[in-house]
Amino acid sequence: MKCIQSVKATKNVEVGTIIRVDDKEADLKVKDGYWKYVPKSEWKLKNRKQKNVVEEVRQTYPANVEGSKEFNKVNKKSNK
Repeated sequence: MKCIQSVKATKNVEVGTIIRVDDKEADLKVKDGYWKYVPKSEWKLKNRKQKNVVEEVRQTYPANVEGSKEFNKVNKKSNK
């Protein structure tokens, strides 16, 4: 599989469109002059959504986690 980007506009494709096709089809399209090879990382950036998970994780945890662990240790010792 190869990633190719359109260089010239046609009736079906706009300039800058990135697609993934098999090696033989990519070879033919690039030889025509309407497409060029691009890295897979560019295809990933255009077609995948970026996640903002980091902000959600920071908000769900309490600020003082260490203090609660120490409190639990004290309770375990007093029960013995």
